[in-house]
Amino acid sequence: MNHIRIAGTGSYLPPKRLTNQDLADMGLDVSDEWIVQRTGIHERRIAGNGVTTSDLAVRASQAALAAAGIKASAVDLIIVATITPDTSCPSAANWLQAKLDAPQAISFDIAAACSGFIFGLNVAQQYIRSGTCRCTLVVAAEVMSRTLDWSDRSTCILWGDGAGAAVLVNGEEGPKLLSTHVHTDGANGRNLLLPGGGSSTTPISHESVDRRVHTLNMIQANRSFKIAVKHFMAAIKEGVHHNQLHIDDIDWFIPHQANTRMFHSIAEQMKIPFEKFYLTLHKYGNISSASCAIALDEAAKNSKFKTDDLICLPVFGGGLTWGSTMVHW
Repeated sequence: MNHIRIAGTGSYLPPKRLTNQDLADMGLDVSDEWIVQRTGIHERRIAGNGVTTSDLAVRASQAALAAAGIKASAVDLIIVATITPDTSCPSAANWLQAKLDAPQAISFDIAAACSGFIFGLNVAQQYIRSGTCRCTLVVAAEVMSRTLDWSDRSTCILWGDGAGAAVLVNGEEGPKLLSTHVHTDGANGRNLLLPGGGSSTTPISHESVDRRVHTLNMIQANRSFKIAVKHFMAAIKEGVHHNQLHIDDIDWFIPHQANTRMFHSIAEQMKIPFEKFYLTLHKYGNISSASCAIALDEAAKNSKFKTDDLICLPVFGGGLTWGSTMVHW
């Protein structure tokens, strides 16, 4: 029986860098030291005016398809994980399908916040296993900078823009997707909230804009930190135990890039050498669903993985959502 393989990965980051000093120069009551101490972030990437989520997605997709040696015309399914689509309708995946010139592919979005890439892999896995699709493009792309209140230092320091992609196929060559695991907790979904634009706040009005309901806000940040650590660890344990492995067997952890302090805490509690965490947070910030996908591609391109390495991709995000993917490289 063939296995689900990662035929290729790709990523794209906009060229504009926004440093911590830039934020201080904008009038925020912050310093480079203050931000780094709390988050580990030094800078982040920001999409230019007029650049959409699907614009970032197409660049990452083209890189992944080129790495896989597969043409867009061979893709059966396009899944875009995002909470910042170009438009509410059509979906970002539909815009991407048109830009890739892949009319034969089914395309749709999924919204699972920072866990989106793993949720996308999980959905693609089901389509391939069922025989419905043979080649799936999973893309996580975000323009988080358009959701921010740039006067709120508790949120605007965290986020960046970018896209990552992976091509999944049914075959015998390439890194093997061992398993994916996903979970949600809607009852506690208000901890990370982007209320504007949904049916509860439409039509958009001057009042809703003035109340800033169209920007991202984080509720009970300290409590959210502890909840995230708990679910990150649970996601790691689930992936490891499902594949009858031990934590020590894992060569690399490629997490959603949330907070450096968070991963120090996880490493300490689970007795994982911190060097096993591949982090891009310091230079890209938190790119929601795209963080994990970008980090995976960058690690692969930088030859961090060796043949037979075992890789765990744990994620946690708003919604609440969490999960993990296990890969045999």
